[in-house]
Amino acid sequence: MANSLFQGFNIVITVLILVFLGLTLVLVPIRGVPHLWSALDTAEIRFALALSLKTSLISTVLCTLVAVPVAYCLSRYPLPGRPILNVLVNIPLALPPIVSGVCLLMVFGTTPVGHFLTGLGLELIFTVQGIIAAQFFVNLPYMITVMKATMEGVDRRLEFVARTLGCNQWQAFFRVTLPMIRNGLVAALVITWARALGEFGAVLMLAGATRMRTETLPISLYLNLTIGDLDAVMAVATVLMIITTVSLLVFERLGGRRVGRYTGL
Repeated sequence: MANSLFQGFNIVITVLILVFLGLTLVLVPIRGVPHLWSALDTAEIRFALALSLKTSLISTVLCTLVAVPVAYCLSRYPLPGRPILNVLVNIPLALPPIVSGVCLLMVFGTTPVGHFLTGLGLELIFTVQGIIAAQFFVNLPYMITVMKATMEGVDRRLEFVARTLGCNQWQAFFRVTLPMIRNGLVAALVITWARALGEFGAVLMLAGATRMRTETLPISLYLNLTIGDLDAVMAVATVLMIITTVSLLVFERLGGRRVGRYTGL
C-alpha cells in the first residue's frame, strides 16, 4: 500500500508539472504563429533577426576559440589552486545576466581598460561590438564547463599512445582528442549559440536598447512590450522558442545527456 501511494504521488506530481509546462510553452506559439510572417515582413524584426544571428555567431566562434584551450588546460594540467580556478570560471554562470552587464559596463566604461579600447577604435558601450562582448562574457563559462566535462571523458592514455608513436602535442590533440570530442563540441556550439541568441540582461546593460541599432531579438521583444505591441512580442517569442527547441534537440542528439550531467542542463 505504501509503495503504491509513493508511486502514485510521484506520477501525479510529474503529470501536473508536465501539463503546466506544456500549457506555458504552447500558449505563446498559438498566439504568435498567426502573426509570425507579418512580423518577419517588417524591417525592424528582420533587422533584429539578422543582428541576432550575426552577433551570436561571432560570439560563439570567439567562445569556441577560447573555451577549447582553457578546457583542455583545466582538464589535463595539474594546475595549482584548481578549485579556485573552477569557481572563478563558474561565477558568471551564477550571476544574474544584468549583474554581468553591470560588471562589463564598469570594466569597459570610464576606466583605463575602456579608454585603451577606445583609443584602439573599439567602442563597446551602446554598440554592436558591445552585444558581442556581452554574449561572449555570459556564455564563455558555460562552454568551458561543457568542453571540460567532455574532455574529461576522453582517456588520456590514448593521447600518450599517440605521443609514443611520434605525434607532438598538437598532432595528438587534432588527431586523437578532437575527433573523440567532436559530438560534445558540436553540442556545445549549438547550445552556446542558442544562449547567445537569447541573451538579454547583459546586452541591455552594455549595449543598450536602441531600436534598429542594438536591437537583437530579445531587445526587440522588450521594446515592443514597452509600447504594447503584443502581436510582435508573441511573434518574436515564437521565433526564439523555435530556435531554442531545435537547439536543445540537437544538443540532446549530440551528447547532451553525457555533458549535461556535469553542466546541469
